[in-house]
Amino acid sequence: MGHGAWSAADWKRYASANISGKKVNDIYSATQIDKKYDPRLIRVRESCDSADHPVTTPIIIGLDVTGSMSDLLDVTAKRLGEMVKDIIERQPVEGPQIMFCAVGDSRCDRSPLQVTQFESDIRIASQLTELWFERGGGGNQFESYPLVWYLAANKTKTDAWEKRQQKGVIFTLGDDGYPEMLLAKEIEKVFGDRVSEDINTEALLAQVSRRWEVFHLMVMDRRSESTVKLPKWRELMGERAISVTDVNAIPEIIVSLLECVAGRNTEDIINSWDGNTQLAVRNALGGLPAQKRGLLNRIIRF
Repeated sequence: MGHGAWSAADWKRYASANISGKKVNDIYSATQIDKKYDPRLIRVRESCDSADHPVTTPIIIGLDVTGSMSDLLDVTAKRLGEMVKDIIERQPVEGPQIMFCAVGDSRCDRSPLQVTQFESDIRIASQLTELWFERGGGGNQFESYPLVWYLAANKTKTDAWEKRQQKGVIFTLGDDGYPEMLLAKEIEKVFGDRVSEDINTEALLAQVSRRWEVFHLMVMDRRSESTVKLPKWRELMGERAISVTDVNAIPEIIVSLLECVAGRNTEDIINSWDGNTQLAVRNALGGLPAQKRGLLNRIIRF
């Protein structure tokens, strides 16, 4: 997938018809999972080079859609166009193709993972707003973010890797911890895959990191470190566990991290933003080294 090109005019028309002036519940109006986004029915998601995009970079954005994340969903709905516009205009990576995932709790929710296609045009927006934001979750002090890693490691094929050995980029966003294990019964429930044993989350991260740059954005805005499990995330991922102090700056933080992946100097990235956005980006990127090359390989190795 990934044919076509994003245009500001297409976004303006889409936003006017589907987002502007509406509440989040009206934007995300689905009341059950759409079969085309059900991972049990997905053999593979492909990010392919094309005449429109001869060199592509796959990007996966996994959104926590449990009940505590309403502020994140609002930002995603109303600022998606700005994020995509910035990715295209600032060109942090070549030929971006974006897939969204809706993430819940695989031990509690009916549909703990939903997965769009990799796209490069207005379908990025239309598919996102077709996802069911279940707003579930449980009281177990985690959500099932590693489902996105399992999907990327086992259910994706990208020309970026197959042709160029270039990694894609994964962002998960949420305000809770992660499970120590993905249970075999959870994997069968969500993906229909039968595995012989439970999968350790740290081992899964190591597996997915062979083909993907992996980040988790910890939404700290009005939340405590103990709620978000910041020390636990940092123990697992080092500085790739990114602290988000302003949920409204999530699009700029994602763009900035893509520029980090591309090797741009972190201080230059931070100074390219203004005001409160610059402060939020500085808080997010402040722990990353400033070197231009080999930046992320020095943060954490798998």
